[in-house]
Order: sequence, then structure tokens, then C-alpha cells
Amino acid sequence: MTVAELETQVTAAMARRGIADAADIGWACAWLEACGYPGVKLLAEALGDAATDRALERDAIGIDLANVSCAFLAPRIMGDVTRHGRVFLRNVRHGLYMLPFTVRANAGIGCPVDPAFAVGGERHKNPYAEKLAQAEANGIDIDETLLRSIA
Repeated sequence: MTVAELETQVTAAMARRGIADAADIGWACAWLEACGYPGVKLLAEALGDAATDRALERDAIGIDLANVSCAFLAPRIMGDVTRHGRVFLRNVRHGLYMLPFTVRANAGIGCPVDPAFAVGGERHKNPYAEKLAQAEANGIDIDETLLRSIA
């Protein structure tokens, strides 16, 4: 399927579920898949969680995400970083979902699979541009059963 088709399907699925930032989540899922990461799989796992939302409140250490998936929180986290600067995240689930947003914003990111990492700073190049271009040109392989599970 094309990257755009995946983005459209995921966005629609999130909108049907009433999940905030559906378009950003659809874009990020497709971006991750285009770059060879398991965006659909992580989103399917996240949809199985009890919580899909969390107030983002900074404390002296940063923001405690309470294991709510970054698949749902990443757009808001990046908004917070834009307004208030770098932040340290704790109790992160599906931190890989931060990656597309940080690349788009040219922001640095700590290890997205570490349970605690900082977001902010500045990225000086996009290491994913070639992968994204290749996926746009050739399409991406998606597990249809997994994709249906999020619809």
C-alpha cells in the first residue's frame, strides 16, 4: 500500500474511536512504517491499553507519562516542548512514536526505546529522508490482519 493510503486508513480509524490528534497519529504511524519501524503494531498495542490520554504537567523532573502510549501523547508533548523547551519524560510507553515528530520539528531526542528520555534541542539533518522517499516511490508492506485490528 502507499504511505498515503496507510495514513488515511489509520487517521480514519483513530477518528472513529474519538481519539484526539487522529491526523497526527495517522501521519506518525505511516511515517514509522515507511522508515521500517512497527508503527501499526505499536498502535495496535496502545489501543489495547486502558488509557489513551493524560494531562501533561511538568514537575521538577519533567513529565510523568504514567505509561500512557506516546502514540497518543506525542503531538501534545511536542506542543509542550515548542512552548516550554526541552523536557525529560518518565514512564514512557511506545516512545518510538516521538521520533517522527522530533524529526519533523528538527528537535533532538534521547533514545526512544529507553523508558526515560529527554526531548528538545535541535536536529541538524534528517536521517530518514531517503527511507521516506523510497517508501513513497515503492510503497510499504503492511500486515493486513494487524491493520484491521486497529480499524
